Amino acid sequence: MELFIAFGIFVAAMVTAVITGYSMIISLLVGLAAFLAVGKIRGFTLASMAEMSRKGISESLVVIKVMLVIGMLTAVWRASGTITVFVYYGMKVIMPPIFLIVTFALCCLLSYAIGTSFGIAGTVGVIFIALARSGGVDPVIAAGVIMSGVYFGDRCSPVSSSANMVAGITGTEIYDNVKIMLKTGMLPFIITMAVYAVLSVLNPISHVDSGMISDFENEFVISFWSFVPAIVMIALPLLKVGVIKAMTASIACGILVAWLVQGIPIVDIIKICVVGYESPSEGIGAILNGGGLISMLEIVGILVISSTYSGIFNGTGILMSLQDRLSEACSRIGRFAVMVMMSIGIAAIFCNQTIGTLMCCDLMKKPYLDGGGTDTELAIDMENSVILIACFIPWSIGCSVPLALLGADFRSLPFAVFMYAVPVCYLFTKKRWFNN
Repeated sequence: MELFIAFGIFVAAMVTAVITGYSMIISLLVGLAAFLAVGKIRGFTLASMAEMSRKGISESLVVIKVMLVIGMLTAVWRASGTITVFVYYGMKVIMPPIFLIVTFALCCLLSYAIGTSFGIAGTVGVIFIALARSGGVDPVIAAGVIMSGVYFGDRCSPVSSSANMVAGITGTEIYDNVKIMLKTGMLPFIITMAVYAVLSVLNPISHVDSGMISDFENEFVISFWSFVPAIVMIALPLLKVGVIKAMTASIACGILVAWLVQGIPIVDIIKICVVGYESPSEGIGAILNGGGLISMLEIVGILVISSTYSGIFNGTGILMSLQDRLSEACSRIGRFAVMVMMSIGIAAIFCNQTIGTLMCCDLMKKPYLDGGGTDTELAIDMENSVILIACFIPWSIGCSVPLALLGADFRSLPFAVFMYAVPVCYLFTKKRWFNN
């Protein structure tokens, strides 16, 4: 009974945070206090649960380091003109019948390279939605295409915070996960490209706003050197260089390009790494401002507190009765089917990709392992379900924030083909990768 009360308090705190706009850190602390009370009632001391929490946090330290480095990476890529040159040359090659294809492909490429959905939606996405509106393309369709593209990389990039979080909490290797995710995502990607090819022909762009190209030329030196940080970030992981080392190398290249090509003083570049990029132009600033260490502090705080949940749940075993029921469901209908249903329910309640991922892992890890599954299977199933489903619920943060950045609404979701093609295709093809 006390466990249900604790979950009720947790859900109420999370809903309050969503409605009021307060940080989820406060709600997580309220939930933590509720679950500590459950542990206390069941005979565990605060000291023992503090040790459980410490173990949970220690397991997430690598992911925390990655997230902080990602914050610096996103800022440096803005300052060095790396994001700008991709968009600049992308706009140059746009032809009317392939506008949506180019939009999707470029969002996929950049989101994979930089590993951030919000960052790409708020930069490249804003640019392409503006081009769609000015060029006569239905912005509802364009927003769905952009959503598909930004979550392509958020799901499977080696520098994605969500992918690294999944690897961290499941105890798996990020590069091994990425390889499988790319394979399981191939069929959905082909289906998505085919759908967007048809939509591109039916919704051709009439013209490209040359004023936006001029704004980029006025603020940045358009140089092929600006591609170098992205090339380094994509190439090094293929050579099995560690993710933090690869990102650090990309940051170093970005700093050199920002200094030697863009002419930004070193002191200012260091400041940008910490507080984020801020454009002197109001128009470009609305598109490119952001990034930096500070931008990642809240999500790091969320991850630290959430990791204490995992430690307490595992140490006290307070979820065992629920996990037993989930094990029975897995044996009847399959592990991935149960994961999808859990993902929908948790994402609908908590409205958050991070919380949804952590809750699915805590609840489903034991049923997976007891049923003959592996940590890798658990990780891939989460990547192909909750990571995308949590961003497909209209009122969730992962859905509402990118749509707000694009000036769109839930009507765009049916056109975010990749986001639902992945779980649907994987549901029918999983046996090729894992024995369900």
